[in-house]
Amino acid sequence: MTSRTSPSTISTCPITGESFSQRDSVILDHLRPAIVERILKEYPSLTSESRISRAATDRYRMLYVEDLLRQERGELTRLDQEVACSLAEGATVTANTEEAYDERRTLGERLSDGLATFGGSWTFLIAFGIVLTGWIGLNALRGGDAFDPYPYILLNLVLSCLAAVQAPIIMMSQKRQEAKDRLRSLNDYQINLKAELEIQHLHEKVDHLISRQWERLAEIQEMQIELLQERR
Repeated sequence: MTSRTSPSTISTCPITGESFSQRDSVILDHLRPAIVERILKEYPSLTSESRISRAATDRYRMLYVEDLLRQERGELTRLDQEVACSLAEGATVTANTEEAYDERRTLGERLSDGLATFGGSWTFLIAFGIVLTGWIGLNALRGGDAFDPYPYILLNLVLSCLAAVQAPIIMMSQKRQEAKDRLRSLNDYQINLKAELEIQHLHEKVDHLISRQWERLAEIQEMQIELLQERR
């Protein structure tokens, strides 16, 4: 049988006006004091025990994070806004920049990266040394019938052309590597910023819980004093 939510558990959010179940709601008293203060300032009819929808909670959390970032950094950048949105929604900002960047490479970019990787390997150096030694040795053995006699003008031309072509290929690969490193550094910045804000929020939440516990302990102590006075 399909389970249905009873009508008694459906409420209307006083902020957004949308219907929500108790499972998708948040009690104001469970939020950070700064967020509660802002909500009560805009909606004074609410109390600390009122329930609001998660959509409204996420919106005020994002506004709270944006205010914190503005106080510390001034004008918000696109990265700061993304971090604020992910923190409010509970989403992650960690991304695999290697896969994201590799998916956008064209055929020419993949080819240049492959050639640059091969050109900077021992395989290329060994193969190049064998070809160079064979070229010189073959022309030296053939003497006057050599197709490129000493001083090996044709070999110098080939080497010059190889260097002229190899240099821009390596530069193209280095530029893409710099772009990949830039994406990685931006992602690291977002992760560090979110971690910093999360730690700050945890400190605020712990301070709030401690203050609430002290208030309840004080209330319990007052009740005990009243009971003792009544028994006298």
